[in-house]
Amino acid sequence: MSDDNKIVRLRPVRPCPICEQPSVQAFHPFCSGRCADIDLNRWLTGAYVIPARDDEEEDGDDGYEDVE
Repeated sequence: MSDDNKIVRLRPVRPCPICEQPSVQAFHPFCSGRCADIDLNRWLTGAYVIPARDDEEEDGDDGYEDVE
């Protein structure tokens, strides 16, 4: 087997976050397009939420000082 025929895995095989099957390179980190679509649907419907802090913008301070 020559060096040209070797397949180089760029990402390690890990369990799919949806169904726990081994991940596939084409759909990484998922095992299939179906699991990738399930995950996308969960994000779009609000099942996954990244928490935000609303109190950061209430005082009008954007964190930068006015430099003249």
